[in-house]
Amino acid sequence: MTAIKHALQRDIFTPNDERLLSIVNVCKAGKKKKNCFLCATVTTERPVQVKMVKVKKSDKGDFYKRQIAWALRDLAVVDAKDAIKENPEFDLHFEKIYKWVASSTAEKNAFISCIWKLNQRYLRKKIDFVNVSSQLLEESVPSGENQSVTGGDEEVVDVYQELNAREEQDIEIMMEGCECAISNAEAFAERLSRELQVLDGANIQSIMASEKQVNILMKLLDEALKEVDQIELKLSSYEEMLQSVKEQMDQISESNHLIHLSNTNNVKLLSEIEFLVNHMDLAKGHIKALQEGDLASSRGIEACTNAADALLQCMNVALRPGHDMLLAVKQQQQRFSDLREHFARRLASHLNNVFVQQGHDQSSTLAQHSVELALPNHHPFHRDLLRYAKLMEWLKSTDYGKYEGLTKNYMDYLSRLYEREIKDFFEVAKIKMTGTTKESKKFATLPRKESAVKQETESLHGSSGKLTGSTSSLNKLSVQSSGNRRSQSSSLLDMGNMSASDLDVADRTKFDKIFEQVLSELEPLCLAEQDFISKFFKLQQHQSMPGTMTEAEDVDGGTLSRQHNAGAPLPVSSEKDMIRQMMIKIFRCIEPELNNLIALGDKIDSFNSLYMLVKMSHHVWTAQNVDPASFLSTTLGNVLVTVKRNFDKCISNQIRQMEEVKISKKSKVGILPFVAEFEEFAGLAESIFKNAERRGDLDKAYTKLIRGVFVNVEKVANESQKTPRDVVMMENFHHIFATLSRLKISCLEAEKKEAKQKYTDHLQSYVIYSLGQPLEKLNHFFEGVEARVAQGIREEEVSYQLAFNKQELRKVIKEYPGKEVKKGLDNLYKKVDKHLCEEENLLQI
Repeated sequence: MTAIKHALQRDIFTPNDERLLSIVNVCKAGKKKKNCFLCATVTTERPVQVKMVKVKKSDKGDFYKRQIAWALRDLAVVDAKDAIKENPEFDLHFEKIYKWVASSTAEKNAFISCIWKLNQRYLRKKIDFVNVSSQLLEESVPSGENQSVTGGDEEVVDVYQELNAREEQDIEIMMEGCECAISNAEAFAERLSRELQVLDGANIQSIMASEKQVNILMKLLDEALKEVDQIELKLSSYEEMLQSVKEQMDQISESNHLIHLSNTNNVKLLSEIEFLVNHMDLAKGHIKALQEGDLASSRGIEACTNAADALLQCMNVALRPGHDMLLAVKQQQQRFSDLREHFARRLASHLNNVFVQQGHDQSSTLAQHSVELALPNHHPFHRDLLRYAKLMEWLKSTDYGKYEGLTKNYMDYLSRLYEREIKDFFEVAKIKMTGTTKESKKFATLPRKESAVKQETESLHGSSGKLTGSTSSLNKLSVQSSGNRRSQSSSLLDMGNMSASDLDVADRTKFDKIFEQVLSELEPLCLAEQDFISKFFKLQQHQSMPGTMTEAEDVDGGTLSRQHNAGAPLPVSSEKDMIRQMMIKIFRCIEPELNNLIALGDKIDSFNSLYMLVKMSHHVWTAQNVDPASFLSTTLGNVLVTVKRNFDKCISNQIRQMEEVKISKKSKVGILPFVAEFEEFAGLAESIFKNAERRGDLDKAYTKLIRGVFVNVEKVANESQKTPRDVVMMENFHHIFATLSRLKISCLEAEKKEAKQKYTDHLQSYVIYSLGQPLEKLNHFFEGVEARVAQGIREEEVSYQLAFNKQELRKVIKEYPGKEVKKGLDNLYKKVDKHLCEEENLLQI
C-alpha cells in the first residue's frame, strides 16, 4: 500500500500541487469487484483546500488515472455502518449517497479517522459521523502545532502560522539594513546570530547593574509592610467600635420590618372586610321587599324583582380562599338562604293563586263565546303574567324544584281550561255544520249532556273520556256507497231536518268557511300560548332542563305513561323540545277534536274532504315555514294525514260505486251516473284546488278516477241489452271528452285524446251499423269497392271488374226505389232517436 501511495503522489497529486494524506482500497457495494482508491488530499498552496479523489487503474493496467473529485466541505454524513463490530462497509453522503466496501476494516478506520481530523482542522462546517467508534474520534487537532493527520507512519503535515503586520514590518526593516539579506541568506543569518549574542551580553550586564536598586526596593517593601500592619490594627479597633452600632441598627431594622408587616396586614384585612361588606351586604329595602313586598302591584313586582336580583348577586359572589370559614360569612349566607326560601315559597304561592284567579275570570267569559264560533282571547292573562317573567327566571336559577312545580301546575290548570274552551268551540262548529234552521241555535244553549249533537258524536266516537281510540273509530265514519253519492247523508242530517237534496254548492261553501274559521281560530291561539310559554318560563335561555314531566305522553288522552323522579333530567335535546312537550300537555284535546270534526264533515258529504285537504295543507305549509318542529306544525301534520286518508277513501268509494252500478234492462242507458259524478267532482275539485299546495294529490286522484270511468263505461256498454254498445260508448265518451275539454285539466291530456278517439271510433261504427241495415246490398257493394281499393287496385280500374261495374251498380240501385229509401230513412231516424239520449243531443251528429 505504501508503494501505491508513493506512486499516486508522484504521478497524480504532485503535478496538481496536492499532498496525499490517506488512501483506502474500495469497491462499490452490491456490484462486481472493480477496485479503486479513495484518496484524502490537501493543496500545498494557501488557502488550503481539502478534497476527496477517486482514482482508478486504467484499462491497460499500467498507470492510474484521476476519475472524480469531491470537496470535503460538500460531505454531509459519514456512516460507518457499525461502531462495535468490524464491518468494511461505509457510506459517504454528498449530494447523493455513495456506498463503498473497503478491502479491510483497518483501512476503513484509518481513512475515516483522517477525514475526521481534516474536518476538525480545516472546516467550519462539521460533518456528522454515524456509527463510528469513539476511539477513532478521541484525538483532536490543535492549531499551531505540527501533528500527524493519519497517524502511524504517514507523512507529517507542517503547521503554518501567518505573521502579523508588526512582525512583517520588523523583518522588512531588518532585511533593509543588510544588503546581503536576499542574495546571501547564510551571511544574513550569521550576522543575525552575532547581533543576538551582543544583545544577550548587554542584557546580562544590565541585570547585574540593577542589584543595588533591587535592594533599595526591598527595603521600601519592608517599610510598607510595617505601615500596613499599623493600619490593620487601627481598622480592628474601628471595627470593634462599629460592632455595637451595627447591633443597634439591626434592632431598628427588625422593628421597622415588623411595623411594615403589621401595616401591610392591616391594609389587606381592611381590603377583605371592604370586599365582604360591599358584596355580601343586602340593603334593608331589599330585605323588606323580599319579606313583605306586594306581588300584586306593578311597583311591588318591580321592587321584588330588584331585590331578588340583588339577593342572587350576594349569594353567587365568588368568595376568596378562607372566607367560607368566617363565622360572619356563614351567618350571612344562612340569612340569604332563609330569605331565598321564604321569598321563593311566597312567590310560588302567589303565582299559583294568580293561575287559579285568572282561570275563574277566564271561565266567566266562556258563556259569551258559546254561541259564536270564536275562541276566548288569552292575551290579558298572558300580559298580566309576563310581569312575573324575571321572577320566574330568578326562581328557575335559585330553586328549581318550586319552578318545576309551578310549571306542572300551570300545565295542569291550562290543559283543563283549554279543554273546556276547545270542546265548546268544536261543539259550536259541529252545530253550524249540521244545523241550518233556527232550531240549531238552541243546541248551544242546552246543557252539554242534552245536546243532540253531542249524543250523536258520542254514539259515533264513544264518550269524551275515551278519545284515545278516536283514530280507529274515525276510520269507520267513511261514506258508504249506495248508487248515487247524494243518497249518502247520515243520521245527523235527519236530526237537523235536512234532506240530501239540500247538499248543494251553498252548503259546501258554508262548510268550507266554517272549517277555515276553525283553523284560523286555533292557529293564533297556539302561537300565542307558545310565545307566552317561551317568554314566561325563560326556555329560550337554556338548551336543556331537568324536570318531572312525562317521558312520553298519549296525545289523544293526555295520560302520562312514565313519571320521572323529582330533579331527574328531562330527556329533551333543546328548549324547543321542552316547549313542544308543554304544548302537547296543554293542547292535548286539539288533535282528537279536529279528527272528530273531520269525521263529521266527511260523514255529511264525502266531497268535503277536498275542502279540508286544501285548507289543512295550506295551514300546515304556513306553520312549517314558521317552525317545522313546533307543536302546531306537528299536530296539523298529523291531522293532515287523516284528511288525506279520507280524501283517498272518497276516491276509492267513487271507484267502487262505479263498479257497483246496475243498469235497468227496460230503459235506455244514456249518460251513466258515475260519468256525471266525475264531471261534478272535477268541476268542484278545479274550483277548490285552484293555486293549492296539494295539486299533486288531486292529479293522482284524477288518474285513478278517469281510469275507473273508462273501464266501467266499457263494462256497462258490454252488459247493456236495450241500448247498443256503440251508443253507450259514443255518448259517454263524448260527454267525458266535452268535460275534459271544458275544464282543461293538464294531467288528463292523454285521457282526453283517448276519450275523443273512442268517441270517434264508436260513432263511425254505429253510423255504419245503423245506415247499412236499410240499404244492405248497396252497403255490401261499396264495402267491396273499398276492399278492392285497399288491395291496391286504382279507383278508375275498379269499374272494369265484373262484380263492380256500372251495370251491377244500376241493378243494386233499382232494388231500392225512392219510396222504399224514404221509408227506410224514416225508420232509421226513429231507431236512432230511440237509441240516443236527450242529454248529449247527438242525433244531429
